[in-house]
Order: sequence, then structure tokens, then C-alpha cells
Amino acid sequence: MNNRSIELFDTTLRDGTQGEGISFSSEDKMRIARRLDQMGIDYIEGGWPGSNPKDLDFFNRARNHTFQHARVVAFGSTMRRGNTPDTDPNIQALVEAGTPAVSIFGKTWLFHVRQALGITDEENLDLIRQSIAYMVAHDKEVIYDAEHFFDGYKDDPDYAIRTLECAAESGASVLALCDTNGGTLPHEVAEIVRTVISRLPDTAIGIHAHNDGELAVANTLAAVENGCAHVQGTINGYGERCGNVNLCSVIPNLQLKLGYNCVAPEQMDKLTSLSHFVSEVANVAPFDHQAFVGKSAFAHKGGIHVSAVMKNPSTYEHIEPELIGNKRRVLVSDLSGKSNIQFKADDLGMDLTAHGGKVPEIVQKLKELENEGYQYEAAEGSLDLLIRKITGEWEDLFELRSFRVIIEKNEQGEVLSEATIRLLVNGVEEHTAAVGNGPVHALDSALRKAICKFYPEVDHMQLSDYKVRVLNEKDGTRARVRVLIDSHDNGTSWGTVGVSENIIEASWQALMESMAYFLQQQKITMENHS
Repeated sequence: MNNRSIELFDTTLRDGTQGEGISFSSEDKMRIARRLDQMGIDYIEGGWPGSNPKDLDFFNRARNHTFQHARVVAFGSTMRRGNTPDTDPNIQALVEAGTPAVSIFGKTWLFHVRQALGITDEENLDLIRQSIAYMVAHDKEVIYDAEHFFDGYKDDPDYAIRTLECAAESGASVLALCDTNGGTLPHEVAEIVRTVISRLPDTAIGIHAHNDGELAVANTLAAVENGCAHVQGTINGYGERCGNVNLCSVIPNLQLKLGYNCVAPEQMDKLTSLSHFVSEVANVAPFDHQAFVGKSAFAHKGGIHVSAVMKNPSTYEHIEPELIGNKRRVLVSDLSGKSNIQFKADDLGMDLTAHGGKVPEIVQKLKELENEGYQYEAAEGSLDLLIRKITGEWEDLFELRSFRVIIEKNEQGEVLSEATIRLLVNGVEEHTAAVGNGPVHALDSALRKAICKFYPEVDHMQLSDYKVRVLNEKDGTRARVRVLIDSHDNGTSWGTVGVSENIIEASWQALMESMAYFLQQQKITMENHS
């Protein structure tokens, strides 16, 4: 065991989005970035500012947010042949992103230098040298990603190391060795890392592993054990093809099993909630059997196992699940839950001290709702309302009498939606109607029209994202769906959830709770200032 510190570099927002089925809006990226910062991640790679407007928007948002721990990183390539750093669009986009650090990748495999880029060996070295030196001259910390390093090393070790030496001499603070094709074996990683460190003893060496051989975690551990002090990966292992190394597995293995310092001990139990949060924002079902953070990671079913675990959990558990924020589940009788409610309440700024007797009721209600398909990991607003209703701290500011939604497609091919709502607001019945681009937009507009007479501040909040997940696919179009709505106001964002066999009803639940949560928070703010 040792206490060497390891830098954590998260690329969920960049490399992770290259995975099939993974996409984040700029607001999604900000929500995830804030959670990564709370987790104690050192570097958050936000995207490639030269590639799309969405990433540019993220970097604009990130500049206006104060991160407590993490450094935001913009990603890009070395400049193109024939350009200078001053004229290269990619290099200029990195400068304009305004991040304190940049991650630049360059070619280390001669096969790529000659075939993909079509340039000479020396020209490639010059591109690396000029690109990094320019960024350092602009006060950027440079992390150099040596793309295809292990394949390049096996092809021509001298040239592969020369590319690293060029990067180090030009001012890169970290040299990340990338197993881009994901086919290197752990013993190869160990041997090559040792060689690199012996050749570059004064430069921090990192590891960036892909999972094409199902060895990304093993390769990362091998790299760290042989001297790497910087680890790149993604939450839940999202990434191109078979994904990147999964930080949700790497962090506990390094810290709890091998004794390295990755995050503060008090942050480790946020790992499971972070994993589930990112899954929900990505609109991807969490993988129940994922190591450490999966729902089934500490689940026990009947017979000898359950009997033994009831006596001593260590009989069938390799760590205490609470260390990483997970929980033990005995499938015939779920025995845990209270600590999770307390943690969530603290996270939401709610004091349950005076309502200790209500915690079991909250746990039971959550179990019932989760069984129906509700999911609260990314629906903090709905969870807040649920807890307040059970503890008696909730006041209904408006009540639905009825709503109706009409969808019409006319002869011109236009699809129109109209929503009519009867609502009781502060004891006064409001009957309003509105049209919209779709049924949710129409409902949103009608609800605002009814409420704004009494609470004009509702006009300030905006819906920022809308996701639908089918929960029981076998029922086809009769299936139950879960709707997750993200809303924001003045830099604050929150999520709400609705579940129903009717997508409009599920949408209404999430939409209504979004406004109810907003008004509740406005009321609390006013009371705190009075």
C-alpha cells in the first residue's frame, strides 16, 4: 500500500460523447461538470471547441461558473501542416475557449503519420513542438495525448518516445499514453510505461485506456502501479466503440484496494450517485451489473448467500458498499435505505432532524414509486417535493382540476397542438388555453398563463431539456414511460420526473412539479431574507 496522489482527468463530456447513443446538450454538460467538481475530479475535458457550436456554448457557460476544485480543459489536435499556430483554426479555437488547461493530441505511430496525415516523420514532430509551445506561451497548461502510443511504440519505440520528448521539451505538463485501439495487454502496458518513465523521469506520465479488449481497468491499474500519476477515463466507461476506462471502477480500485489518493475520503461515497446521475442525464439505463456502483453489485438472493451476509457481509462482499455510496440489497427483504434518504436530504439542503420518524415512511414511499418506474437520481426537484409532502412542509400553491390536449394535422401538413387547463390557484379557478409546437409546449404555455397572474416570477424559468424512456418495451405502444424534464433559472437547474402509460400524463407530472419546485424555492428564499 502507498499514498501517492493520482490526478483524475474526466473526459465523459468529450470522449464519452463519442460512444454510440450518448449525447449531451450544453446544459447537460454543465450539470455533469458541476457533479464531477463536487466529486473531486482534477480535470474536466469539456469538448472540442473547434468542432461544433454546442461545445463552444459549454465553454462559454463554464467561464461564468466558479469550479471549486476542477480545471476545465478544451480538447483539440496539433495544427495542420501548412499552417502556423496563429493561422490554424483548431489552435485558435483552443485559445478562445478560455480554459486554464488544454488537451492536445498528436500522432505517435508512424503508420498514422505517413498514411493518415501523409507527412514526414520530422514534420509531425514539428507540428507537436509548435502547437504545444504556442499554447504554453498563451499561459495554458498543456496535457499532451499521445494518440495510439502503445501501437506506435510496438511499431517503432524510438520514434514514439521522440514524440513524447518533443512534447515535454515544448512545455507539456503531462504526457498521456493512449491505448487508442484498446488492444494492448496489461503486461505490455506495464513494460512500456516503465521504459517511458526511465526515459522521461522528470515529466508526469498519464494513461488513457480504451476497453476494446475488456482490459481498460486492468491496463490503467498496471500503468499506475508502474509509475503513471495521471489517469484519464469516463464515468460509466462511456466512449467510442467499447468505451473508455470506467472511472467508477478505477477510482475505488486505486484508492480502496491499492492505497492511492484519488479523491478525499468524504467524496468517495458520492461515486454511485454520480454514476446514476450521469446515466439519467445521458438518458441511458444504468447497467445494474456494473462493478462497484451497479444496483446489483451488492445484491444477494436467497439461500446460503443471504444467510451468510446477514451474519457478516464480508462473507460475500469485497468492500463495504457504503464506501462508494452503494447499498446492500437482500432481494427477499431490502434492509437499507435510511442513510440514502438522509444523504439526499442533506444534498438538497433539507434538515430532517425534526422529522426522524418520517424517514421510514419516505423510504417506503420511494420503494413503491421506484417499483412503478420513477427514478430520482436526476430528478432532484421531484425528490425535494416528495420529502416535503411527507414531512408536512409542503403547501400546494396550485391544484389541477382538469386538462385537455388537442393535436391536429391540417391539409397543409402543419401539426398544431392546443392545451386547455382548469387550475385552482390560491383558491381561484383559472381556465386558460394555449397553443404550442407540441403537446408539452402547449401544456407549458397554458400552465404559465394560469399561474403568472399570481406568481409572475414563473416567466423567468425555462425548460431546458426533455427526455422520454420506455420502461417495459415488451408492451409496445402501451408501455409505461418515464419523462425527465430539466429546467433552469438564473444559473440554477433542476430535474423533475413523471411516469405513466400515457406520455402526456407523464409529461404533465414532470412539468407541473418543475413549476411547483421553482415556486417552493422562491418561497424559501423570500422567507430566508425576511
